[in-house]
Amino acid sequence: MINQMTPLDTIEKAFAESIGAQHPVRLIGGFDEPLYLPATDDCAAEIRFRSDYPSSALHEVAHWCLAGARRRALEDYGYWYEADRDRSAQLAFERVESRPQALEWVFSRAVGCAFRVSADNLSVGVGEHFREVIRAEARLFVVNMPTDGLRFARALAKLSGHQDFLSIDHYLELPQ
Repeated sequence: MINQMTPLDTIEKAFAESIGAQHPVRLIGGFDEPLYLPATDDCAAEIRFRSDYPSSALHEVAHWCLAGARRRALEDYGYWYEADRDRSAQLAFERVESRPQALEWVFSRAVGCAFRVSADNLSVGVGEHFREVIRAEARLFVVNMPTDGLRFARALAKLSGHQDFLSIDHYLELPQ
């Protein structure tokens, strides 16, 4: 039977039962912008996501799963943000964003949410090359996912009932 919790409730519960149970990190929604704050001596790390959007929560968890110990010690994992990127800066963005977006897609399948590629730059749009890299990365994650990512995805699937999230057939074509 598929759970009757909202996708956001499922994400928060799955996070607390998987990653949050293994690491000193909390997932918190309701913010104007996403932000990762590393742990201090007094506080657990915080993964803050935008408003109450499931896609923002999944994307930020994907970043956490892909960041190693060195990046987890840096605010926002040491990444930068540029609002209006030129083509060169957009390509740099796509190089660092393809893996998190691919893992977000896998998480989206596990919880039963829609996934949409984000160029994060309205003036440029999403190019076919970026979409293809995300498709390829998602297919790789199906067979070789980071440990925390797999733990989280399995917790999502257990709560949501979407047990087939590791079927490669789901990652042949990106949703439009």
